[in-house]
Amino acid sequence: MGALGFSAKSYGAIMGANDRLRIAVCGLNGRGKSHIGGFTALDDVEIAYLVDPDSQVLAERLQSLKDGGGVHSRAQGEADVRRVLEDRNIDAITVATPNHWHSLMVIWAAQAGKHCYVEKPASHDVYEGRVALAAAQKYGIVVQHGAQRRSESGWARQISDIRSGKYGKMLVSHGFACKPRAGIGHKPYTVAPANLDWNLWKGPAVIDRFHENLVHYNWHWNWQVGNGELNNQGTHQLDVAYWALDPEVANTHPKRVMAMGGRFSWDDQGQTPNTMFAIAEFANGQQVFFNVRNVNHEGYVHEVTNRFYFEDGGKLIDGEYHSHNGSQPRNVPITEVKITPGGSYGSFVAACKAGDPMMANGNMYDAHYSCTLGHLMNISYRLGEKVPFNAKAGRFGDNPLAYEEFMKIHAIARDGMGVPEDKADYIVGPWLEFDGDAEHFVGDHSVEANRLLYDPRNAEFDIPSPKSV
Repeated sequence: MGALGFSAKSYGAIMGANDRLRIAVCGLNGRGKSHIGGFTALDDVEIAYLVDPDSQVLAERLQSLKDGGGVHSRAQGEADVRRVLEDRNIDAITVATPNHWHSLMVIWAAQAGKHCYVEKPASHDVYEGRVALAAAQKYGIVVQHGAQRRSESGWARQISDIRSGKYGKMLVSHGFACKPRAGIGHKPYTVAPANLDWNLWKGPAVIDRFHENLVHYNWHWNWQVGNGELNNQGTHQLDVAYWALDPEVANTHPKRVMAMGGRFSWDDQGQTPNTMFAIAEFANGQQVFFNVRNVNHEGYVHEVTNRFYFEDGGKLIDGEYHSHNGSQPRNVPITEVKITPGGSYGSFVAACKAGDPMMANGNMYDAHYSCTLGHLMNISYRLGEKVPFNAKAGRFGDNPLAYEEFMKIHAIARDGMGVPEDKADYIVGPWLEFDGDAEHFVGDHSVEANRLLYDPRNAEFDIPSPKSV
């Protein structure tokens, strides 16, 4: 799909003179409903289109807008976003589809001169994220990633303090996506229902057959269209973990990663881990840890948060500083991390009206690098081998904090989830070396790992190279 002959910057200047940003919301379940609610609450936005390949869902959402009256009641419905992008009166699209569509819609929006609010994660694989970033740069559109913490002043203050050295040198930035979920069972392969345009739903994803555990939520746990909890709920916490790293490694990738875990207790159709511990190491020595825990059990502790560990032993846990051996916060000048006001949706509208991609709270630069962090961890896991479920599975050399954090997960799986010692298996991924400039793996396991940087795609929904976008 080619560009329409004008840039988003020039079009943004025209649009900015009007009262309302005219948008199309793409993907109408879950987060899509949140998009509708968030944008209809803003006076300077008109939802002109709703887009979804499920005609039943589309009709329900259109009726809801019609019942609400006002400017949004005029919204039109479409199954295919390409038709919407041909409308010169549309200023922006928002994307709340399954993950495998996210980058493609950013690319198509950029080529059509439209701004784009894209849900997390902004990419389903590393390569398409790079192409989406190249498209956003070339066409000058605003892209805002649906990592809402980038729009929250409390998180911005924490990041400002950490990056300014208030607590000393940060060693580890730790994210947690530990929320209860249940297994999804098994659904038989069937013909897609008449209300679903199956070709449009699967789009770029190479999927042979339909089953009900794909539509409309459990696709998250299928590698062909989802990214597991690490880059589902975890995208928010990964993004904060990445955001907190020293500025010297901003917009860089880790030098090496590893991940381990398993899909315990559930004998189901899901492919992604429900228990995971991952590590990424950056060029300046800082590390990102990540925990996933999903299996519910008595006494389950919800931990959807970020924690930060410092060189002198101090910790920042849920926003509260915990001293170690007398460690104290420093009295240092704070360089404020600035955010555009208006919350996730209002800030996007402001950036679009200004035609300024850097006003977005979590732009495509930030999105590509923080999402890639999760993709690399997932790749290590996917290349892992089975080892007995016991404390010896987590060997981290001279990294005692990593072992300590792994053992917390191990104890919970053993005692809370009832995973039997030595009678189940962990999947332990290899340490993978990554060349961040070239965006490919090097060294041991690099051949297998590099195959997972790029998903196979259906020809109708293929993407260009970063240079030809």
